[in-house]
Amino acid sequence: MKQRQVDVAIIGAGTAGMTAYRSALAHTRNVVVIEGGPYGTTCARVGCMPSKLLIAAAEAAHTATHSSAFGVHCGPVRIDGEAVMRRVREERDRFVGFVLEAVEQWPAEHRLHGFARFVDDHLLQVGEHTRVQADRIVIATGSHPSVPVQWREAAGDRLLVNDDVFAWNTLPKSVAVLGAGVIALELAQALHRLGVRIRLYGRSGRIGPLTDPALQALTREVFSAELPLQLEAKNLHLRREGEEVIVQTEAGEERFEWVLAAAGRAPNLRQLGLENTHLPLDAQGVPRFDRRTGQIGDSHVFIAGDANSEVELLHEAADEGRIAGDNAGRFPDVRERPRRAPLAVAFTDPQIMVAGRSHLELGHDGLAFETGEVSFEDQGRSRVMLKNHGALRVYAEHGTGRLLGAEMLGPAAEHLGHLLSWSIQRGDTVQQMLDSPFYHPVVEEGLRTALRIVQRALRMGPPPVERCLDCGPGA
Repeated sequence: MKQRQVDVAIIGAGTAGMTAYRSALAHTRNVVVIEGGPYGTTCARVGCMPSKLLIAAAEAAHTATHSSAFGVHCGPVRIDGEAVMRRVREERDRFVGFVLEAVEQWPAEHRLHGFARFVDDHLLQVGEHTRVQADRIVIATGSHPSVPVQWREAAGDRLLVNDDVFAWNTLPKSVAVLGAGVIALELAQALHRLGVRIRLYGRSGRIGPLTDPALQALTREVFSAELPLQLEAKNLHLRREGEEVIVQTEAGEERFEWVLAAAGRAPNLRQLGLENTHLPLDAQGVPRFDRRTGQIGDSHVFIAGDANSEVELLHEAADEGRIAGDNAGRFPDVRERPRRAPLAVAFTDPQIMVAGRSHLELGHDGLAFETGEVSFEDQGRSRVMLKNHGALRVYAEHGTGRLLGAEMLGPAAEHLGHLLSWSIQRGDTVQQMLDSPFYHPVVEEGLRTALRIVQRALRMGPPPVERCLDCGPGA
């Protein structure tokens, strides 16, 4: 059994682990990164990049199919499933290659392959070959798809998780999507537009990440017009018959070639041996930590990325890895780091975004705020592009006029989300945002309308002018 003594051990070489490593190196070279699985981040291998490749193919098919509305006739659209998946895999492998190149440039002594498990607060057992005594430790073990045991037992090898989708050689004929969150919605719509028969099953009446009741209702209306949905499917049962899976609910049953379990993710902590430590854990076994420092309790152990079960987004994982790695490197001089304004995007069509504090969070915080809303149904640029679905709602604080948050279903949400989160992080008031330039015709003019409405509700500005001249027609 090999023995190693290090200043900092980082468990996991995903996005959070890689940024933690770089940050820790600023304080010590005696660092090791322990990885039990393949190198390459979740985002690059099975997450944001391959899913966007599949979505891009679906958008191309959808555009070609519906181009006649512009007077452009493409003829019958043929989808080559093998070609679609070949491009997804090839480009995915290219993105993973960039990550592997970065890891391979690390010194060999900084890489240790094997699954790590705590023996005690400072000692890690790695595989069957090495024991690592670490002064400080960063847990960056990521997450995995959460699948109820009864689904696996009933569907067997006909059950997939989103990780499996990107290994397909061709598109399947039919897929039941179990879940109604971001991953489920993105993949269900993409597969539907690529000619796969799908049905999306959700346990509640909610679909997607939006918390504003008005936008939730609109989300259900918009997506139910395109996708076969069954929400509030509480009594869902799976039954295997040959090479098919039958999904049974109170509304009846339907046969599918595959079942895709997309009901959320769980942190990779169960096999970590946390019970052998003195770390404080919550009821789910997740370490209690300070999000401003990454520190677990007052210990020498830090946590970052999906492993903390907080926000499963790449940019958040990178920020958390940077904070945890820096503090592990400088320990015991632990320092708080400010966090960026929250931003989340779903790459559906229409896109979905939440910037700053959500409607639900504002309600829980008890802040006095007003809402401004714009519909994209009659918004000029949106109608030009035939992307005129959805709405934007912005939330501003009474007394100060500061923008607090926004939720949106609509065109260019990925871009508007960035503009809004930047303004929120700077502490911009609604008036400061209205004083900024708005070109014509652009989707951002819809944002200006919502800002004018919330400014009026705050009693901090003049009433918005109906079809104002400076907006241009259809703004």
